[in-house]
Amino acid sequence: FMKFTLFAILASTAHAAASRPQLSVQVRDGNFGLDELDPSLTWSTQTSAGDFDFEVGVDVAARPTSDLASLPRSAWGKVSKSLGGWGLKLRADVERDTLDCFGLELNADNDEIDLGFKMLADVGVGGGFGVVEASKGFGAITVSPKMDVSNMDPSLLLAFDGDSTAVKVTASKSPCVSVSQQIISSTGLKVDASLNEQKITLSQKLNARNTLTPSYAIQSRKFTVDWQRNLGGKNSLKTTYTPNEDIDLIWKDDAWTANINMPVDGVKVEGVNVSVKRDVSF
Repeated sequence: FMKFTLFAILASTAHAAASRPQLSVQVRDGNFGLDELDPSLTWSTQTSAGDFDFEVGVDVAARPTSDLASLPRSAWGKVSKSLGGWGLKLRADVERDTLDCFGLELNADNDEIDLGFKMLADVGVGGGFGVVEASKGFGAITVSPKMDVSNMDPSLLLAFDGDSTAVKVTASKSPCVSVSQQIISSTGLKVDASLNEQKITLSQKLNARNTLTPSYAIQSRKFTVDWQRNLGGKNSLKTTYTPNEDIDLIWKDDAWTANINMPVDGVKVEGVNVSVKRDVSF
């Protein structure tokens, strides 16, 4: 009863503007029987009170059962407020199986001086500070220090974003560099390099509807190719093929979004994983 009550509080507000619920159905390992379907319903709503904006959301299993407390899977709530040029946001997330500990995310951003702060923490049993980070912009250059408090692991991200060139350098225990260059209007090149891997990605716009993006990881010798096709409007189909691993498809069609993963071994397709989502109105 306590579990159901907590989720009910998080998922209800008065005089709120509710968004359309999103219904999801998943199929795992190629099993398409009714027992293997895993439907869920995601819903969120928002309202305002004075200078504060509130949002809540819940993910609920969409299956018949007499145990109502077993239906909610996760819930979240967010409160936002503007104060002295700063945009403040506090979000809390809770999972059904870990109600004795919930996650907190605090953001403070000031667009006028291009400065932002972010803090992640877990509150409750086994909780503590997770990540603390800041971001400061100096024109085309952004400096972002970060500390993973749980592991005492500091890092620093330096980013440059020019007209046709973008560079990111991360100084940490695992340093890495990323360089993107728009060669011509239809062709882009990106190089990612770390101590353990170097990856080259080429993006080629074939025409108004099709974009091909092959990439190659040097150390692991892994080749991947993405094909993005615009189906008109907001509809699209993205296919990602990694030889001897899998084929991923993301198909967006109006209110529908389908994610299909097909593990492959040579030319043999082994189990198919399917996730289908749709915005629904009641």
